[in-house]
Amino acid sequence: MLYPSIDELLKIVDSRYSLVMLASKRAEELDQGAAPLLAQYKNSKSVGKALEEIAAGVLKIEANLR
Repeated sequence: MLYPSIDELLKIVDSRYSLVMLASKRAEELDQGAAPLLAQYKNSKSVGKALEEIAAGVLKIEANLR
């Protein structure tokens, strides 16, 4: 079973597209050496870590202000 589940994540992020974009951008940041936002992770890969951060509510999408 995947953790966190897609259903759980879609309660936080409004669409699958937004979820994929947010997770991929954060995973890239983690790969480039960004500081972790959680003290402990269940996943070892950067995409899994990004999804855990989203599920924990510490990573959110900002509105694009123009």
